[in-house]
Amino acid sequence: MARTILIKPLITEKTEYLSEELGKYTFVVDQKANKIEIKKAVEDMYSVNVERVNTMIMPAKAMTRNTRSGLLRGRKPAYKKAVVTLAEGEEIDFFGDL
Repeated sequence: MARTILIKPLITEKTEYLSEELGKYTFVVDQKANKIEIKKAVEDMYSVNVERVNTMIMPAKAMTRNTRSGLLRGRKPAYKKAVVTLAEGEEIDFFGDL
């Protein structure tokens, strides 16, 4: 169940800062998942205690790209993002032993 709710962790410079400094981790989640389901999924999958979950729906974006054959137009789909705050002193290691 946790695998269907949590699609993937979102790893950018901003989310790395949030996780290192504030203990907040960001995930791309299923559009229909609510905060309670997201909290249970993170706790089950990573064995941590979740204090708070904030969600937001990121809108779709129109994208254009110039190629030799002309202009290509497309769209990036909308997705739901969840920012999970962990209990004090806990952390998630996404990269393992690299």
